[in-house]
Amino acid sequence: MNRLSTTLLCLGTTFLFSCQHVEPWQRATLAKTEMSFSPNPMQQKLTQQVYFSKEAASGGNQTAGAGCGCN
Repeated sequence: MNRLSTTLLCLGTTFLFSCQHVEPWQRATLAKTEMSFSPNPMQQKLTQQVYFSKEAASGGNQTAGAGCGCN
């Protein structure tokens, strides 16, 4: 019982503090390119193109073709 209550307490605390209110003046900081998962979208597209052309898989990420990289 003690282990269950400890687990529930940890989960409850995590859920309680995981949703934070963002003030309007804080949104500018969150909108910076450094805060995104990929700060350089052009580099990400190039990396995806190379990866999926080498994998020769179609339909994995909106790609088509035989893996030659010539969309």
